[in-house]
Amino acid sequence: MNRLLTALLKYFIKGILVVVPLGAAIFLVYWIVSSVDARLNVSDLLPMNSETGQPVYIPGLGIVTVLVLILLAGIIVTNFITDPIKQWIGRWLNRLPLFNFLYSSIKDLTEAFVGDEKKFNEPVLVEVNESGLRKIGFLTQKDLSALDLPGDVAVYFPYSYSFAGQLCIVRKDKVHPVKMNGTDAMKFVVSGGVSGLE
Repeated sequence: MNRLLTALLKYFIKGILVVVPLGAAIFLVYWIVSSVDARLNVSDLLPMNSETGQPVYIPGLGIVTVLVLILLAGIIVTNFITDPIKQWIGRWLNRLPLFNFLYSSIKDLTEAFVGDEKKFNEPVLVEVNESGLRKIGFLTQKDLSALDLPGDVAVYFPYSYSFAGQLCIVRKDKVHPVKMNGTDAMKFVVSGGVSGLE
């Protein structure tokens, strides 16, 4: 009887290890997509249902609308907006201090992950103290001469199980490259060292 209970408990734990992460990931994706779709769905602009008098709700129309708007913005910015117009928009945004701060911060963070010059693609190992403690981070600035710190670099340390992190200024001789790509290194750090080494 004990052997049967032990086997069932073992199977149950293995089932948890499969179902919980899978279920949580599916739930989060569903929640994000359905929340965005509900907020941005343009079904109200479509013709009314003649029987109910209510707008026809089309699931997924909000997501499709966002994707089309992003695609159109990319086409317009790439093909029609010239450098003088970009500079004029930049000067106009500089006149709105709070909005400019939020916009530039979000823009820089977005470009760090998906822009032409990704920022989190150079994982490094940093010696934190003499006792051997080291942290994995991402080299974001190799030259800090503008801050009068010619021998230092900027390293971003993401937190585990979080979207937050910490930027630290570190001596160049304390920073060593890591033999892994940026995606795997980010996965390794954010997962608390559980994944990313496959």
